[in-house]
Amino acid sequence: MQQRRLYRSSRCWPGWVIRGTSLFLILFLTVQTPALGAEELNRYEFLQIRMGIPVIITLYAPTQLIANQASKAAYDRFREIDRIMSDYDPDSELMQLCKNAKLGEQNKVSRELFEVLQAAISLSVKTDGAFDVTVGPVVKLWRIARRRKRLPDPDRLESALGKVGYKFVRLNECEQSVSLLKEKMQIDLGGIAKGYAADQARTAMKKLGVTRLLIDAGGDIVAGDPPPNRDYWRIEVEKLRRKKDEAAPAPIVKIKNAAIATSGDAYQNLEINGTRYSHIVNPESGLGLTTPSTVTIIAPTGIQADSLASAVSVLGTEKGLRLINSLKNVEAFIVTSEEGGAVSESSSDRFRDFFIENDVNHRLE
Repeated sequence: MQQRRLYRSSRCWPGWVIRGTSLFLILFLTVQTPALGAEELNRYEFLQIRMGIPVIITLYAPTQLIANQASKAAYDRFREIDRIMSDYDPDSELMQLCKNAKLGEQNKVSRELFEVLQAAISLSVKTDGAFDVTVGPVVKLWRIARRRKRLPDPDRLESALGKVGYKFVRLNECEQSVSLLKEKMQIDLGGIAKGYAADQARTAMKKLGVTRLLIDAGGDIVAGDPPPNRDYWRIEVEKLRRKKDEAAPAPIVKIKNAAIATSGDAYQNLEINGTRYSHIVNPESGLGLTTPSTVTIIAPTGIQADSLASAVSVLGTEKGLRLINSLKNVEAFIVTSEEGGAVSESSSDRFRDFFIENDVNHRLE
């Protein structure tokens, strides 16, 4: 789990492609095209930097004014949630909780923070700790390790692991409070907060009557109703590829009123003595994953897709698919690199129902 999984590069249509560029300015983009059919809607696109990542919103609305109001409401929600859940901002609600909480004492928190922690702890239980938001002390060491290009010090890693354990977080739903039962615990919501923020942004726009929308928060994608006269949104899924097949087209999936997220180590990793360590950390060992893989999750909500992509990456294919197949309306597509460079693909029971076949000539519609 990590605060900014910028390695995700899922591309979304219609109208734009995200590639690995660095963005330093807040940009506003507007593209108007006449919609087909009876609905008099125009397509608008917006881009701002939120939560340290590019957040791109594509929506259909009858006027520029309504489009501007809807996008503002969405970006406001991203800003509010970042102020609550950032582990980079020392003044965020999350950082203040970890800094000031006394051992075992109940700390009342905002509705948003409680909801995300509740979802995180629930997933931690289901995965027996493969997903664990208390892994913050270990994640911090790996951030330093990637900058210095050397593995974390074993003693410091052992000390950090001693502060990890979702079972030492107590939630009181009646009081909407959180208790931390270990010293110097650090919660890291990087594997779940962006998906939640995208869900909240979708809700904010729908309240204003804008339902045909797509939000891409650095690869965590949440969709509403499809574009006019379309049955779905087309999403290109990034996956591992053999070098000889680098030019081969990536799979395209179709979604509406759902979310999709891809987790992998294509862009954030550390290679030491021939071993490649992912930025995705196993909470049990404290080590970055060493088996290259990509995990794509389709789920009803962004918070589910985001967190499950991280969890299944740690669980591995067999356990991960067992978990996914036990959940309602959730599907997974897993691509793993094997010895010798071969690539294996596995999926949950119904994931392939979302694939679009022979769609290469229509990707940019």
